[in-house]
Amino acid sequence: MEYYLVLLPLAFILIISKAGIKLCEKIKLPSVVGMLLTGILINLINYIPGQNILNETSLEGIGFFAKIGVILIMFSAGLETDLRQIKKIGGPAVVITFAGVVLPMGLGFLAATLCNGGFSEMTHETLIQNLFYGTILTATSVSVSVATLKELGKLNGKVGSSIVAAAIIDDILGIIVLSFILSVSNEGAEAENPWTVLLKTALFFAAAAIIAFIGSKFFKKLDSRFPHHRLIPILSLAFCFIVAYIIEKVFGIADITGAYVVGLILSTNPDNQYIDRKSDILGYMLFVPVFFANVGLSTNFTGFTPDMLIFGILFIVAGIIGKVVGCGGAALCCRYGLSDSLKVGVGMMARAEVALVTAQKGIEHGIIGSEIMPFIVILIIATSFITPLSLKALYSRDEKNKKALL
Repeated sequence: MEYYLVLLPLAFILIISKAGIKLCEKIKLPSVVGMLLTGILINLINYIPGQNILNETSLEGIGFFAKIGVILIMFSAGLETDLRQIKKIGGPAVVITFAGVVLPMGLGFLAATLCNGGFSEMTHETLIQNLFYGTILTATSVSVSVATLKELGKLNGKVGSSIVAAAIIDDILGIIVLSFILSVSNEGAEAENPWTVLLKTALFFAAAAIIAFIGSKFFKKLDSRFPHHRLIPILSLAFCFIVAYIIEKVFGIADITGAYVVGLILSTNPDNQYIDRKSDILGYMLFVPVFFANVGLSTNFTGFTPDMLIFGILFIVAGIIGKVVGCGGAALCCRYGLSDSLKVGVGMMARAEVALVTAQKGIEHGIIGSEIMPFIVILIIATSFITPLSLKALYSRDEKNKKALL
């Protein structure tokens, strides 16, 4: 196969994504949006008569790069997880996260079921499909919220700490739910027995505990002997790839879960920031922009039916309401004030890379169709605008109320 054919599309992706990232930085949007729009723009090449740039070989090559990009994204997400934040907030973070996973998933499942034949005509296949649509909505990305709270000087307050801690647990729960649904679906073949899947999941956690103990000890010893040496990030990536492979091959758990677990293990390493910086350089130089561009390339805006449009709108509304009401209501139950509870709900509303990774996994396994992608892109862009504007408005209102009382 003539693999040099992938070089030109890769060049386009890197150039356009860099321009998109710079533009998004200027208008205060996450860089994810710029990289997503890159794929959508490059997709326009398909409308050029006789074009041979986006051919089967080049798209296959881009797909391979994108799969490595997913692994690196989840590895980095694990590395950036601060487990001390969970201890700091404690119970309320768990309650907020649980509600912020269950309600969006439930609403997403309900919306999918209503638009997919209803409960009376539900088969095993449609049940898994509807559950997967709900799973997509469990993801949270607080990068926008964190940036806004930093700007307002509120990141280390009660609300800011709660949002960050809840988002950490949210990622962990979301990855577990995703792995379970993928295992039950068995890649479109006859589904595994749920009890078998639960047993494999339990064995995975046992194996993860052993890997965590050995891996943590090994890398801490390595770090004490070779502090801040490039050997550490190189072996960290090798460790990530090995565990991701074993977990998918042996336990049937998604490879991205393995990458995330390794990131969590190394997040306690003294050189975790150095490892994260080096892996980010590798990822964002090539693999991560290609992943997001690939999502844009696979986003199909044609062939919409009225039913799909209705479902897409319900899906976006479910995604927004689920987080605001679920997380905000849970915070209220944990005796946060009404204003703080609303801030927590709004702060947990944004979506980004994890939602895309989840959806892409569902498409690869044949559980859902690629026609959902435009609505996920819309959800990401909409929440990226709504979240910072709403947080600023809520804090501004509080300041005005305080001044009025003085």
